[in-house]
Amino acid sequence: MIRAIVRSVAASALVLGLAGSVLPALAQGKTIIKLGWTASDGPADPYAVGARAFKEAVEANSKGRIEVRLFPNRQLGDEKPMVEGMRLGTVDAGIITNAVVAQIEPAFQLNDLPFLYADEGQAQRVLDGPIGKKLATKLESKGIKVLGYTEGGFRNMINNVRPVATPEDVKGVKYRVMQNPVFIAMFSSLGGNAVPMAWGETFTAVQQGTIDGLEIPLAVIEQSKYFEVAKYLSLTNHTYSANILMVSKRFFDRLSPDLQKAVTDAGVTATAKQREVAAAHAKEIVAKLEKSGMKVNRIADMAPFRAAVAGVYEQFKPSIGADLLQEALAAVK
Repeated sequence: MIRAIVRSVAASALVLGLAGSVLPALAQGKTIIKLGWTASDGPADPYAVGARAFKEAVEANSKGRIEVRLFPNRQLGDEKPMVEGMRLGTVDAGIITNAVVAQIEPAFQLNDLPFLYADEGQAQRVLDGPIGKKLATKLESKGIKVLGYTEGGFRNMINNVRPVATPEDVKGVKYRVMQNPVFIAMFSSLGGNAVPMAWGETFTAVQQGTIDGLEIPLAVIEQSKYFEVAKYLSLTNHTYSANILMVSKRFFDRLSPDLQKAVTDAGVTATAKQREVAAAHAKEIVAKLEKSGMKVNRIADMAPFRAAVAGVYEQFKPSIGADLLQEALAAVK
């Protein structure tokens, strides 16, 4: 009888102890979203601007039921491991460069085609419309939900060999490119030596002369201080840089419907705000880079560049999808 009473008391104490450890989390009632990206957390960094805008919008929409924690500077890993983590559900969310997303869903190679979009507004209209929705649907089937197409602006060439004014100026120069076949094909078609390399290795490689340069959006040149290691900036505007705000579908599907809406609505809000801030900063960045010592040149005639890369469109038509490519070409005419 005494032993039974002791067992009963012990069991009650165990239950109370477990309840004590669980109740604070239940009382808090808060879902955590860990959002990562590989660039800096600087005030004008395009990834960081989007991340902060998303955090603000999600937390407001959810009335504090969701907290977004920010992890810049590769704290959650390089982009490809983050994307794989989102597919598996081990990474909650990220802002990922389009070229890396295209490694998972080749249709996204569309956005990396050189000289496809004439300006930011045109790219935004395409990505916010039916074409962007079709791309998002394809990626969702791979386990990742698109929340918005934020932007890094157009990508430009920087190097330590010579300014780029014609396709001939690219020849023989070693450019770091993302680990993406479209970028490799683009620089190969221009006669450059394309060197696929993870972002985390690139600054040191330029600094040490392992590579001559890279192609990169203006804002990232400034925020990542590439003006310290690269001499020439040529405003080639060769590829529109779409930075995809995305969340793991496994994570998203576990949210209640009202919190799912809070997250998706926040994606729309954050994308609009990020684009607005990015446009404002872009007007100032070139002057800052020149003041920092970079020699900047603009391209007088883009026609030779477009002619040189024409074969890239045909090469990637099968992986992008002939119908999707044709729809995009019609949209940008």
